[in-house]
Amino acid sequence: MRQLPFIAGLCLLAAAMPAWADRIGDISETSVLEQAKRFVSLRDPSVRYALIGSVLLGISCGLMGGFIVVRKMALFGDTLSHAVLPGVALGFLWNMDKDPVAIFIGATLAGLLGGAMVTLIRQTTRLKEDTALGIVLASFFAVGICLLTRIQKIPGNKGGLDEFLFGSAASIGRADIMLMAVVTGLAVLLVGLFYKELLVTSFDAAFARAAGFPVNIINYALTLLLAFSVVVALRAVGVVLVSAMLITPAATAYLLTDRMHRLLGLAALFGVIAGAMGAFISFLTTNIPTGPLMVMAATLVFALAFFFGPRHGVLMRWWRQKSRSARVQRENTLKAVYHVLEAREFEGEGVSLRELAERRRETLDEARAQSGALCQHDFATLHDDGDAIHLTPDGWQRACEIVRNHRLWELYLTNEAHIAADHVHEDAEIIEHVLGEETVRELERTLNHATRDPHGRPIPGLADLALGSAPFGPPSPVTGYFPRP
Repeated sequence: MRQLPFIAGLCLLAAAMPAWADRIGDISETSVLEQAKRFVSLRDPSVRYALIGSVLLGISCGLMGGFIVVRKMALFGDTLSHAVLPGVALGFLWNMDKDPVAIFIGATLAGLLGGAMVTLIRQTTRLKEDTALGIVLASFFAVGICLLTRIQKIPGNKGGLDEFLFGSAASIGRADIMLMAVVTGLAVLLVGLFYKELLVTSFDAAFARAAGFPVNIINYALTLLLAFSVVVALRAVGVVLVSAMLITPAATAYLLTDRMHRLLGLAALFGVIAGAMGAFISFLTTNIPTGPLMVMAATLVFALAFFFGPRHGVLMRWWRQKSRSARVQRENTLKAVYHVLEAREFEGEGVSLRELAERRRETLDEARAQSGALCQHDFATLHDDGDAIHLTPDGWQRACEIVRNHRLWELYLTNEAHIAADHVHEDAEIIEHVLGEETVRELERTLNHATRDPHGRPIPGLADLALGSAPFGPPSPVTGYFPRP
């Protein structure tokens, strides 16, 4: 439901005027290679202005977008980008010309008015913030469309004003570059000077107030900087797509780091990459505007981070989950071998696959597969006939550790949490695989180095673990280890 005002605004936009945007010039070369050389040479003023403008807006949008993402204000950025449209029209009506300064002032004032309206609606009514944002977004955008429609009917210098809707990097001029440079420099300067204040208020406003930070002033200043960044980006990407340049590079950086200063740097870098790629591809192609190509480039970078990110990427998460599941399976198999040996009072040189399958309640083929996994990790060896498994010293040590973790945790739950002994097994089945050595040492001290679990079974101690560190030698009746030939 919260997207209805936005959809209604887009429908009104479609009815008001055709969807049109410019590419960087109308250049036709004999080959793509020649066009690429011409772009790199920066001989054409339109290419220089478009590239510089795209890089500057990438930096400013990346920095501001970083704070938007961590503050969970993505919809606010979208609202602000649509709310500036009436200001664009009023800036043009000021002197009936596309004066960058007049349009900048008008658009900034409109954006600030939109932000103030959101605050007013939220503070004076029972409506939630997302509802207030939707109302302001749709209403301001509708007013802007009506004004632009009226301007189209005024004779005179009105051509090209609709480029603020869809963006036109080809129309960026020297005055636009100067304005972008001032805004980008101001954003970089203020973020650098007041980074600590912005950081604290972004993550914990209550703590910032308690520490004496002027939270409201900082929020207003950030909104003003955001409005500046939105306005200077309109010429390149337009009202419709500017929110994507605010959010997508910052969201990409958010997937790659947990440090705010790195997030801001990466967001600015990805914004620059998206801007440069959009300008380059627009120069090479025909009738494809720069703004959408910038957004597509930013989305491509996001997709790469989403799938291949080293920490939060889908493929890496899948791989870690698969590796974790395989490790748990190996440890459960080691534990089952220990239980079989324990049931026979550690007599015999190994455990048959049939005994292991019965203990694990699985088929013989599944037991053979799990035994093969242990052999691959040097936790066990198979007997010559392939029907029995023998733990190596490393395998015996890890088996003792898992059983120790399980029984210590059961005892801790019964003694400290006062949970019945017959209710602690399932929880211990999970915790046994994640307990670290420091936690185990703390548990042992808390439990006064107990030697029996709640069910009366012995808890493996250091002496049992030490048996696993013995060098290769003759078969041991304690570990069941059978030496490799």
